Amino acid sequence: MSHSFEIGPVHAGAGQLFLIAGPCVIESEAHARTMAGAIQRIAADLGIPYIFKASYDKANRTSVTSFRGPGLVEGVRILGKLARETGLPVLTDVHEAAHCEIAAEAVDILQIPAFLCRQTDLLIAAGKTGRAVNIKKGQFMAPWDMEHSLEKVRSTGNERVFLTERGSSFGYNTLVVDYRSLAVMRRMAPVVFDATHSVQQPSAAGGVSGGQPEFIPLLARAAVAAGIDGLFLEVHDDPPRAKSDGANALDLKLLKPLLEKLQAIHAAAH
Repeated sequence: MSHSFEIGPVHAGAGQLFLIAGPCVIESEAHARTMAGAIQRIAADLGIPYIFKASYDKANRTSVTSFRGPGLVEGVRILGKLARETGLPVLTDVHEAAHCEIAAEAVDILQIPAFLCRQTDLLIAAGKTGRAVNIKKGQFMAPWDMEHSLEKVRSTGNERVFLTERGSSFGYNTLVVDYRSLAVMRRMAPVVFDATHSVQQPSAAGGVSGGQPEFIPLLARAAVAAGIDGLFLEVHDDPPRAKSDGANALDLKLLKPLLEKLQAIHAAAH
């Protein structure tokens, strides 16, 4: 498979299974640091390359009253400090082209949210930073059409791009995963599977999104068996109290046993 590249200790597209995990949003500096440390220890014990993720701003929450995060300036400060203290590669969302250069000063990967995966100016701005770019496939997108989003980033000369599957819209408030999309997109770039947003039920819980986290392990096992390069999980130490996406987050205490099973499946599939 072509298009492999490195992000620190992570070799995307080189046959190793890596993990992207963390809380949906930065709830506080202390919480982000606690989650990063806890997940880092689990990943290190299992020998899994790990990238920490958290958003400084969730600009597409269902309700105007929903918690969005600390914002660009404070969020970038927190993420930069966390990266320096832990040595971890760090990923965060960007929602505006003007944010890309600022966020790139602190993080290793700029993530394009699914709703924005066709936004040319955002994709080009992210590519121009030289940071790795993760494009989440829109719920409304066919997998083969993601080639155009890739081309927008690669037009800047930046080849360090990967794609993330996070389910497709199926009627109202429901997402389903077409596992063929993993193979289709993997011909274009390294592919990550987002097992937590794939069980989300957008806007289905009275002004917030619901979810079915009990199906996270099932979908993750199927994705690893089908063939992926990385796994994306929103992980929280107390999902019912999470300030964003708690309904579809994986409980921290379930992370290690799930990863152990996924490692076995990955070894058998390769």
